Amino acid sequence: MNHTNNTDSFHTTKYGTMSQHRKYEPYSDKEDSIPIGSLNVLSAKYESLDYEVVENYIYRDEERKKGYKFVVKKNFARWVTFFWIGLFTATIGIIIDISIEVISTFKFDHVKKSIDNCSQNNCLWRPYLMLLAFNIVPVFIGSILVAYVEPVALGSGIPQVKCYLNGVKIPRLVRIKTLFVKVIGVITTVVGGMCGGKEGPMIHAGAVVAAGISQGKSTTFNVDFGAFSYFREDHEKRDFVSGGAAAGVAAAFGSPVGGVLFSLEEGASFWNQGLTSRIFFASMISTFTLNSVLSAYHGHPGELTFWGLLNFGKFTDFALSYTMFELPIFVCMGIFGGLTGALFCHLNYRLTVFRMRTLISPWKKVLEAVFVCAFTATIGFSLSLWQNDCKPIGLDPTRVPVQLNCNDGEYSSMASLWLQIPEASVRSFFHDPAGSFDISTLVLFALTYYFLSIWSYGLSVSAGLFIPMLVTGAAWGRLIGIAVQSIYPDLDVGRYALIGAACQLGGVVRMTISLTIILIEATGDITFGLPLMICLLTAKWIGDYFTESIYDIHIQLSGIPLMAWDPPPLSSNIYASEVMSHPATVFKSKETVGKIVDTLKKYTYNGFPVVDDIYVTESEEGNYKPNGRLRGLILRSQLIVLLQNKVFNEALDAWDNVTPTTFRHDYPRYSKIENIEVLDSERNYTVDLLRFMNPSPYVVQHMASLPRIFRLFRAMGLRHIVVVNDSNEVVGVVTRKDLTRYREWRHRGQIGVVELKVSAKL
Repeated sequence: MNHTNNTDSFHTTKYGTMSQHRKYEPYSDKEDSIPIGSLNVLSAKYESLDYEVVENYIYRDEERKKGYKFVVKKNFARWVTFFWIGLFTATIGIIIDISIEVISTFKFDHVKKSIDNCSQNNCLWRPYLMLLAFNIVPVFIGSILVAYVEPVALGSGIPQVKCYLNGVKIPRLVRIKTLFVKVIGVITTVVGGMCGGKEGPMIHAGAVVAAGISQGKSTTFNVDFGAFSYFREDHEKRDFVSGGAAAGVAAAFGSPVGGVLFSLEEGASFWNQGLTSRIFFASMISTFTLNSVLSAYHGHPGELTFWGLLNFGKFTDFALSYTMFELPIFVCMGIFGGLTGALFCHLNYRLTVFRMRTLISPWKKVLEAVFVCAFTATIGFSLSLWQNDCKPIGLDPTRVPVQLNCNDGEYSSMASLWLQIPEASVRSFFHDPAGSFDISTLVLFALTYYFLSIWSYGLSVSAGLFIPMLVTGAAWGRLIGIAVQSIYPDLDVGRYALIGAACQLGGVVRMTISLTIILIEATGDITFGLPLMICLLTAKWIGDYFTESIYDIHIQLSGIPLMAWDPPPLSSNIYASEVMSHPATVFKSKETVGKIVDTLKKYTYNGFPVVDDIYVTESEEGNYKPNGRLRGLILRSQLIVLLQNKVFNEALDAWDNVTPTTFRHDYPRYSKIENIEVLDSERNYTVDLLRFMNPSPYVVQHMASLPRIFRLFRAMGLRHIVVVNDSNEVVGVVTRKDLTRYREWRHRGQIGVVELKVSAKL
């Protein structure tokens, strides 16, 4: 079976024979899915990050010369960097929040004023057109930026950040231009009345801030401040991006502990004890900065009453108290949240496949976003006109009452839900007194917002999924609270709105520990932790029975080679000889410049085993041929730097200027081999790879099992593992993409192993 070009792996012609008693099936190629070849075309553009430290001779020399003083300096620099990460992430959150508040207040004030003026004059088409204009214009601007300027800014960015921390290099994910598009896109999406929130994108924004500050330079603006050059490595950058993601959660929800747990549970695949305290420090700085500034902005300096961008408001002790007989009700709500979450994921999956097949051109993506925006405004305005649910002004949850088809002294509760930002609707469901919403209003709003959220997620706009799910879940949760209150009148419906919001969100994103802590910190009451954990676990278990989480679905549809937490079950009888790519392209310890240049131009591999000068070519073992005894592993980026600086044996004066800083200077964007000029007279020169290669790469025997290799990759953050035979001769290489072909398959409680097969014709 021929496979497509794999930028992380070596030349692949065929795989070893699989055991006859195992049955492997390709991913679904049904009518509602996309072709397997298309997934691998997408996968080909993703490369892996290499978290392994190259401990070559020049690295060891640098370590000996630094001394303990440098270690202290570097640790202090880490703490300073995390401080600035928290501060700048909070600043971005403040800019987003104030911008949305100012623009949306201007928009809703004018629309409500127009509605009040036209309610008695039968000219409601005027406020409708005004609402359309206020919504379509910003969404059009944001969609243009995402579709044409920076497509990676689409959505919340959480799946992409999760993949980056897993070890996958997502192109353009953490660039400054991406951050600008993200910030503007989030503001325009929320102001445009779309079913999206600003909280999820804060995680992506924090990751971009962390990646930029920690490197001490900007490749977008071609500026190098000369600071933090010792952090210009994949494993160092990964730790800072983990802190940035956590700071984004802390700024969004006012939840520093939740930010740390989110980064641990959903983000970082590799963790250490020292990183925990630094991430918590960045999260605390982010929360405190945002709280201080927003509290002062809203006229409460020093009170610290605005914990995060999403403010649930303060629940009374009575509201969040619960009794034992309510726990079964919460479990049932968790089941319902899991079922609706699984339905959400399935319908959005089908919709995303349709988009990938038909809406390919950027202008089609922009047109779809504008159409969904116009439809959302139309359906919201129509429901407000059609639903007759007038309530006394005293119950009005909005700042400016909407007197739509209501008498003097009354307001329309349906209109109040649509003519405010989604976060305000969440607070309305949590805190408004009983009788503020009719049952029909809650049913219509929950159903409409649910399906609009399915349609909106995946559009070419920047927006998160947290708020739409919280709004939907709070609506049907309050509905259940009303039903329970009819039997037990002393109960508060706000707690059921909170449980419903948690169940709906948990059923879609399948988060448990971090989401529980986020909600506890957002409500400011730890007593409700047990019900929240119960309902979230139930929603996750029910949802996992039918589908994967929405993030995992979009990751798979993007073709990103994400490694799972655990190896596939029942795979211990799959050996390295069956998984590896072979034959491996290798270099001799002293290789000619011409051979290196030709190999780099011919192949796109990112790592090459270095072997003894004497090759073993006479004997074959099974389907693979040994290539010589292993001496080490040299990376493509290292070879590029050596050629660029002409570090040849015939030019020994160039050796004196080669230090680890030489290899970090162009990180993370190294030159292409086509851009390096090599004279014909230099092609016969040689390069001593022994000095620059990694002399102790991770190695496994050809009989090593798939779970053993998988755990090495997962725990160490590897990109390559060299496979050797009993004589320490190279027989192949295993890469991340070789392992991610084998995925755990779940469907309605059944578990198996799937080998993702690749079509030879694309």
